[in-house]
Amino acid sequence: MALDPRQSLRIRYAKTLISVLQLGTLDYARALGLQQRLVEMRKNGQIGDVLLLLEHLPVITLGRNAKSKNILASPELLAQRGVEVAECDRGGDVTFHGPGQLVGYPIFDLRGFPAAEGKRQTLGAIEYVRRLEEVLIRTCADFRIPAKRICGLTGVWTATSPEAKIAAIGVHISRAVTSHGFALNVNNDLSYFDLIIPCGISTRPVTSMARELGRPLDMLEGAHALSRHFGQVFQSQILWVESLEALLGPAVGVPMKPPAELRRVHKEDETSWA
Repeated sequence: MALDPRQSLRIRYAKTLISVLQLGTLDYARALGLQQRLVEMRKNGQIGDVLLLLEHLPVITLGRNAKSKNILASPELLAQRGVEVAECDRGGDVTFHGPGQLVGYPIFDLRGFPAAEGKRQTLGAIEYVRRLEEVLIRTCADFRIPAKRICGLTGVWTATSPEAKIAAIGVHISRAVTSHGFALNVNNDLSYFDLIIPCGISTRPVTSMARELGRPLDMLEGAHALSRHFGQVFQSQILWVESLEALLGPAVGVPMKPPAELRRVHKEDETSWA
């Protein structure tokens, strides 16, 4: 019996390729510029889907929905602690990034990922965010840290009492291509979160994997676990690349532009979430 066109598309594009590049520690402005460059290249079909993994120098970022009152520290105190403040176009409120925190920036064209169910053929913004949460929950589980979602709140939280935020999510989607992403607290200094009201939520604390386990973790081990779960949750092959130059070389294994019938599925221009 012949497959209907929608089912045929899902089978044909069920397995994509995600290139993973680990960048080390970058200041926020440099990482943002790199994201913007890769987003334009992804839109133009010059590269495939990319996951950037990195750590930031201390920085407070303000998403599109950020309220300045959620920065509690004075400019003088921020300068004393070496913390920059940067605005960006991701969704969400105020958060902190710093050394020991595993930050991920997926540069994905969502038109290449089939939706799980429902009326959409390809991945939409809400399901994309739910998949990011699932990746983070599974990564925590690898280290025996029970984690979960909380209804009405974006991100990942510990499942034990008191519920504490262990990973934040804030994304931007333009012409179906994603940027920004998530921050998983691994070994970072949690005292920096005292400078802000994280994500505008004052009723729940922030935690880290190291705090939950009572010991520091190997960041590379965390990055490998995370990338493995990206492959599982997004039904993709994972390819680690050694450098930005290698990433920008000839792509393999995945069409650079989705076929016309998939490109017509997404009509939204820009979306911010979280």
